[in-house]
Amino acid sequence: MQRGGKTVYGASIGVLMLETRFPRIPGDIGHAESFDFPMQYRVVRGATPDRAVRQDPRALVEDFIAAGRDLVDMGCDGITTTCGYLSLIQDQIKDALGVPVAASSLMQVPMVQAMLPAGQRVGIITVSCPALTEAHLAAAGVAADTPVVGTEEGRAFCDGFLNDRLEIDIEACRADLLDAAQQLCTTHPEVGAIVLECTNMVPFAYDIRRATGLPVYSIESFLKWFQAGLMPRRFQSELADPRWR
Repeated sequence: MQRGGKTVYGASIGVLMLETRFPRIPGDIGHAESFDFPMQYRVVRGATPDRAVRQDPRALVEDFIAAGRDLVDMGCDGITTTCGYLSLIQDQIKDALGVPVAASSLMQVPMVQAMLPAGQRVGIITVSCPALTEAHLAAAGVAADTPVVGTEEGRAFCDGFLNDRLEIDIEACRADLLDAAQQLCTTHPEVGAIVLECTNMVPFAYDIRRATGLPVYSIESFLKWFQAGLMPRRFQSELADPRWR
């Protein structure tokens, strides 16, 4: 007997999308081919990059909860978002929805820090260093003195994504991320791993790894781990073997 209860099956993670128009290339969480498992999407109307980053996203929490409830009702077992600054509303969303919520890539920082040898620290690359406050870090369980570098002085990344440009120079964005990574490693030689706050940075994670030689964690790594718990892999060959029954 098969039991129901959901509307949509096989897409465990629901994505609360900011309302944007900027281009989303493969690797970006808003590009549906970026992950090798299906996800469900809902746009939170009025939740622009500017309101989520430069302003206080707590003013939008009820809108995020409403969109999250829709995703849970559709069958999602866990929820994520498309902005690391939404760590500020992590607790409100998870308590309202009653399912696991991975609102921010920053939530990986304590876990990555626990893996590093003594004397090494996690460093963060964010879209805008001035906008990332101690409150954002504390909400994600991140120490206030964690090394952080932003892209706000760069060529294209911060302006393109925070101002929701219809056209963005992707190669200039790549250069911005590599500059930020170099600055982070030069200013903080104790950095032993990097966490990318912004979900739009994922397409450049490989380049940062190659340039710095350091492990790089992003919303992609976080959601792959998240999905592994929501939908554990089934090992058919072992299940077929009577020794494992």
